[in-house]
Amino acid sequence: MDNESTVWEIDPAELRNRVLRSLRAQGFSVSRGEVALPNPADKAAIRRAHAAAVAHRVEQARAGLERHEPRLLKQIANGEEVDPTRLSPRLIEVLPNSEEELLFRYARLHWSIPVSAGYGRRVRFLVVDEFNNKLIGILGLGDPVFALGPRDRWVGWTQGDRRARIRAVMDAFVLGAVPPYSQLLCGKLVALLATSDEVRHAVKRKYGGRETLITGDVHDGRLALVTTTSALGRSSLYNRLRLDGHLAFHSVGFTRGSGEFHFSNGVYQDLRAFAEQNCIATAKNSRWGTGFRNRREIIRKALPELGLKTDLIYHGVQREVFVAPLAQNTREFLRGEHQRLRWFHRPAADLFEAFRERWLLPRARRDARYREFSRESYRLWHRS
Repeated sequence: MDNESTVWEIDPAELRNRVLRSLRAQGFSVSRGEVALPNPADKAAIRRAHAAAVAHRVEQARAGLERHEPRLLKQIANGEEVDPTRLSPRLIEVLPNSEEELLFRYARLHWSIPVSAGYGRRVRFLVVDEFNNKLIGILGLGDPVFALGPRDRWVGWTQGDRRARIRAVMDAFVLGAVPPYSQLLCGKLVALLATSDEVRHAVKRKYGGRETLITGDVHDGRLALVTTTSALGRSSLYNRLRLDGHLAFHSVGFTRGSGEFHFSNGVYQDLRAFAEQNCIATAKNSRWGTGFRNRREIIRKALPELGLKTDLIYHGVQREVFVAPLAQNTREFLRGEHQRLRWFHRPAADLFEAFRERWLLPRARRDARYREFSRESYRLWHRS
């Protein structure tokens, strides 16, 4: 919930100008109340557009993580410490207030787009190489958005079906490998592990029998579908990712290109303060509290009060939407046609063996540049 209060007065004209300056500095053109990148398919341009928001997240995290960085860096491998023939991945569930949580938060800051902490339900994992006890990658699942056109068309459910069974869906809000393992295509390994029995069972252990906040229903904890979206337009990570000849992730379309990342470089805090002073929250359920429902509501409320169109949330950076069914009859279950799920049985060890033979070893044989990686290049904060 975004219900923090503030006491300083925000000058609407100054804030309006700051919003426009910020958008242009990120590479967007602003015309007739709309924003656009000159070439929304250019991944380098998309990275540049995200750079300010990423830098802001890193600076925000400094107070809590900088003092831990020397210790956390030791869990990142130098290239010479990695032996692809002896790589042995292990999933470790991240618990609150743990050393693993610090490492998860630290690794998340290195993504090329700003990564949220996840919403609602959350399960987070480190993937660690038992050969050298170094971090391979991270995986975080959280609540999905309620309405996502490409996903909903793939499922084919009604709004009632979706409301009744969306808790059987979780979204991978962060997923990928860290260097030097990323250079060995280990992002594909982390993606496969998101569909593993171990992840599915962890969700059931954590959330089976929990009462939902809004409806009060008791959820059985079954996870039938994992969704995710690409970071930079069309994805090469999930495409052609097959298990036993079947796609693990299905591309089902693209998002409309809307969101809040282009306000996340420091401008958002002032938009929130302005909204709290001048706008009325319209959360639809008292159990959500009395503040604004989310970041998007704050921005939608604040922009018109500044004389700007709400269309500014449509940044045009479309992301490819992927779905990973965890059962043979995932769609039938989500539509309410089947009551029992016919699971795919995917132990993490089997997924690794498939990855090892198909991607890891061939990549290591043809490209040894991973050996040149130095963990020092992973450092975020350089002390003078």
